[in-house]
Amino acid sequence: MSNKSNDGVYVYQNSSLIVPEDTPDSLIHEGINQDALPAFDDSKIIDRFVVPSLDGQAGIDTLTLGDWELPRGWKAIPIRQAMSIITGETLAEGHGLIGRVLRSYHISLWRLDSRFCGSCGGLNKDAETESLARQCTVCGRQEFPRIAPAVTILVKNDKDQAILAHGNRFLAKVYSLIAGFNEPGESLEDTVVREVKEEVNVDVTDVRYVGSQPWPLPHSLMLGFTARYCGGELKPDGVEILDANWFSKDALPTLPGGSSLSRHLINLWLAGKL
Repeated sequence: MSNKSNDGVYVYQNSSLIVPEDTPDSLIHEGINQDALPAFDDSKIIDRFVVPSLDGQAGIDTLTLGDWELPRGWKAIPIRQAMSIITGETLAEGHGLIGRVLRSYHISLWRLDSRFCGSCGGLNKDAETESLARQCTVCGRQEFPRIAPAVTILVKNDKDQAILAHGNRFLAKVYSLIAGFNEPGESLEDTVVREVKEEVNVDVTDVRYVGSQPWPLPHSLMLGFTARYCGGELKPDGVEILDANWFSKDALPTLPGGSSLSRHLINLWLAGKL
């Protein structure tokens, strides 16, 4: 990997961005000063690397901490919360400073998962010929960052109502859109139809692509769609989806944070743009 980097270092631990406690919200996306790094004992650092940028700017200096107590004067900001802070509760797109955070965090997680070869179990190292690849020191197999396509779907009916659902991993009372991962051998449009049917027992048609978002939680690319209700009785599966209903624009439940693509689709619907 390139050793050219920007001045700030992005520090991650588990699913959080690590910054000094006195860092104002307006600066958490800039990384921390190199001079502050001695606060972290070398034995607690799992990984240190520079991610090549996608925008022609300097590389993204990144440090991954192990699961240990932070030293005094430091705080952990969950990535979802950091995304909302950095964007001001607007869509977290994959460019600019938020794009650097999304990219470096995604690579940080992947490097943790790819420490050993998936073929022979040998130790991986950074490949010499590919900027992001890992290469097995035993069999030579190369591995590249994983990206898992997932869909989020705004389902509407003829009354301009939308299906909002409460999932088993959601915060209390929060309702969002139906979402799920693409399966091998399946088109994205078929994923939309299948996920809606599996999770809320509804049939849809007129599937239309709206936009996408890098979503490193842990390694997804989220793709947003709309679909039109064409049959079936709305019923949550009781496993992934605990509750679901048709909602009108003037009677909404608690919605997800503004940095997610799901909330972006909801906002477009509320504005009459979908």
